[in-house]
Amino acid sequence: MTEQLPLFPLGTVLFPGLMLPLHLFEERYRLLLRDLLDRPEPRRFGIVAIEFGHEVGAGAARRLAGVGCVAELHGVTALEDGRFDIVTVGGRRFRRGAVDDTLPYLRAEAELLPDEAGPNPEPHAGLVKRLFTLYRRRLAATGAEIPEPIDLPADPVKLSYLVAAAVVLDLGDKQRLLEAENATTRLRLEAKLLLRENRLIGAVPAVPASQFIDGGVHLN
Repeated sequence: MTEQLPLFPLGTVLFPGLMLPLHLFEERYRLLLRDLLDRPEPRRFGIVAIEFGHEVGAGAARRLAGVGCVAELHGVTALEDGRFDIVTVGGRRFRRGAVDDTLPYLRAEAELLPDEAGPNPEPHAGLVKRLFTLYRRRLAATGAEIPEPIDLPADPVKLSYLVAAAVVLDLGDKQRLLEAENATTRLRLEAKLLLRENRLIGAVPAVPASQFIDGGVHLN
């Protein structure tokens, strides 16, 4: 299944089921939102990571990740100066196709991707839960402010996305997790990354924990 989606390139990765608040101040993205509000629900656009570069314009398609996540619009607050604060929740992953730059904001053909558990995810899910619990404990031991314990879901797909969003990783690792073909593959990769991060925290107990500190991780 394919559809054309407006694109919002970001220096971060959105995962299905996770909440992402956004502040819209550039005119092109304010226009994107106004166009969305003129349409019937569901109102949604695509968030894609900027793999290199900062600005979006001519040749921007070369800078954008090939897989993104649909952002479903759940709340809009209009500010007096024309800016907007919005709340989005991650929907389906999509594979980005050809980019249309005829409007001030980008649009692209999006092939919606399935969310499958994959073969035998349970052993990987159990390992990831244990490693993630250790990861939170080690972060807390460094003095980082960690929120209340996260209720880890039993569903392997939801678990894989929650852990992917919650662990502090660079953009490349986050994108690899988003692109994993199923939960089993994603959980297997998360176990490797958590083993690495736990070793790093143990060796050098001073790492950023901004995604925990700012409360930016919310499972819908």
